[in-house]
Amino acid sequence: MNENLRLPDAELFIMKIIWRQEGGVTSAQIMEEIGDDRKWAVTTVLNFLSRLVDREFLSVLKNGKINVYTAIVDEDKYLARESQSFLKRLHGGSFTGLVASLYDGDAISDDDLAELRAFIDEKAGEGR
Repeated sequence: MNENLRLPDAELFIMKIIWRQEGGVTSAQIMEEIGDDRKWAVTTVLNFLSRLVDREFLSVLKNGKINVYTAIVDEDKYLARESQSFLKRLHGGSFTGLVASLYDGDAISDDDLAELRAFIDEKAGEGR
């Protein structure tokens, strides 16, 4: 996978479905999981899957007439890389700047801050 490759929202939506599955998943299972969330035709989902295979996010194994898709890229690694990229692009790498903008914009509550404080205290106690 290209380390600089960022997934478009629609493909990330598909990847999140695949990451939730244990083992491989078929396009029919993905369509079922999508349900009424999106009004995508099967051909649209197949195009997304093909792109994800081409970009080496997924592997595909033919089982008769059915393709079984499996994630190659680890969800946690992808999300960590995307989070770092987001933080760098929008806040110059400043986590404090991110939290301040969320707090000032009323997107983060005092309860959220308390939860964040507890998380930081826990991580600091682990002595990374």
